[in-house]
Amino acid sequence: MSYLLTATCAVPAVGAVVTAALPAGSSEARRRTSKSVALAVSAATLALTATVAARFQPGGPRYQMTESHTWIRSFGIDFALGADGIGTVLILLTAVLVPLVMLASWHDADPEPRPDGTFENRRRTQGFFALILAVEAMVLVSFLATDIFVFYVFFEAMLIPMYFLIGGFGDRAGGPEAGRQRSYAAVKFLLYNLLGGLVMLAAVIGLYVIAADQNLATFDLPTLTGAIADGKLVIDPTAEKALFLGFFFAFAVKAPLWPLHTWLPNAMGESTAGTAVLITAVVDKVGTFAMLRFCLGLFPGASKTFAPAILVLALVGIVYGALVAIGQKDIKRLVAYASISHFGFIIMGIFAMTSQGQSGATLYMVNHGISTAAWMLVAGFLISRRGSRLIADYGGVQKVAPVLAGTFLLGGLATLSLPGMAPFVSEFLVLVGTFSRYPVIGIVATFGIVLAALYALLLYQRTMTGPVKPRMEGMTDLKVRELAVVAPLVALTLLLGVYPKPLTDIVNPAVDATLSQVHQSDPAPAHPVAATSGGEHQ
Repeated sequence: MSYLLTATCAVPAVGAVVTAALPAGSSEARRRTSKSVALAVSAATLALTATVAARFQPGGPRYQMTESHTWIRSFGIDFALGADGIGTVLILLTAVLVPLVMLASWHDADPEPRPDGTFENRRRTQGFFALILAVEAMVLVSFLATDIFVFYVFFEAMLIPMYFLIGGFGDRAGGPEAGRQRSYAAVKFLLYNLLGGLVMLAAVIGLYVIAADQNLATFDLPTLTGAIADGKLVIDPTAEKALFLGFFFAFAVKAPLWPLHTWLPNAMGESTAGTAVLITAVVDKVGTFAMLRFCLGLFPGASKTFAPAILVLALVGIVYGALVAIGQKDIKRLVAYASISHFGFIIMGIFAMTSQGQSGATLYMVNHGISTAAWMLVAGFLISRRGSRLIADYGGVQKVAPVLAGTFLLGGLATLSLPGMAPFVSEFLVLVGTFSRYPVIGIVATFGIVLAALYALLLYQRTMTGPVKPRMEGMTDLKVRELAVVAPLVALTLLLGVYPKPLTDIVNPAVDATLSQVHQSDPAPAHPVAATSGGEHQ
């Protein structure tokens, strides 16, 4: 048995402990040491995830490089891991983003000197980077877990380091006044997600009891989904709907799906730019991923029953998020509401239950993570220079910092799904897949693209163009470290926009397997074209 997946998850977990245990101090040398150790650990994790992706065989079994280690024998709980196509691309996304987040946040947690010459909490730097590694470890386990109980434990556990990242290391732009809502945002994030997790726990226990009554006392996902598909595990339709809703509610809060989204603008607005990227590009993806892996696999009948209602909620989220983003005065909250709109597209693609829709949704998870990370991190660089998140405080930036303005524009163009950039491929597949089964919803959803162009371009116009405002005159352009953060994200956005095949080759077999679990196939064309023996079309 290979231990590659265990090592992939263990390295950032051990790295978090080591980073947190490094000697504290206010000296730059000690801070640099803790940052360098954390960055090296994230680079090692990236190398391991790249190895997993390289070894994954798209035409092979559904779950590959599987591992199973007995954990709680009396309840049939194993620490079981396995990589499928969807999980593989998402662990790769996570491993790519974490070191870039660390580089972007290099000075975000440096302790500030007090008037008397002493420093605030000297363990601040170690704690910040250790928490990032802890989040990475828990997210990786969530994407790889094939035991439902193990998934649940890490799905909930990741809330703790995220709570401290939001509440303890929030945005310091503008001084204490700008971050006065940090505690509120952190508590709201925790309570919303804990509520969803508790509902899911009840559903997990219910599923176990039903399976145990039929001599399947296990939490092993492949075993349960296989038994459901073969008719060896029969769940009463009413019970199946209740269990589905229990799982889906937790994932919809995490995603976040309208109207369970209200924690996200607060959390992203009060976080550092790096933490905001972790929230929307990494942690929230666990919710949409879990809809594909658990909701559709375990509850195929209920998934089809509730699909139309979920599509309506997703459609409302698309339009609502975009409209509210247009009216935002805060840069970070604008990006947060834009993400709510994009998550609506992802969820719509999942529950359209077509191969194009689900392939597009999976690609959207990756591409949204990359493009939003680029947009948010450049916004963070901008905010750190001016010390304000308010759009009205900016103007004429492109004249004094053209590289910063150019990369900010690229992030905005990717967010509005400009052709040639990665999100366009995803959004196109989602809309085509949705239209083929739900044409009205597909048509209305296209208005989200128009609204995205409005909020992205208006933000650029208000911050980057026009006369240079007085406090903008001395603004510096992107530095080498900041360019090292942005360049890979821009490159990936352009590369995957013109050549997404490496990802689709990995994702498509897993999508086909998911559709077969819910006994769905792509709708036949409304007006099929048949060829005659003479080569003419009827």
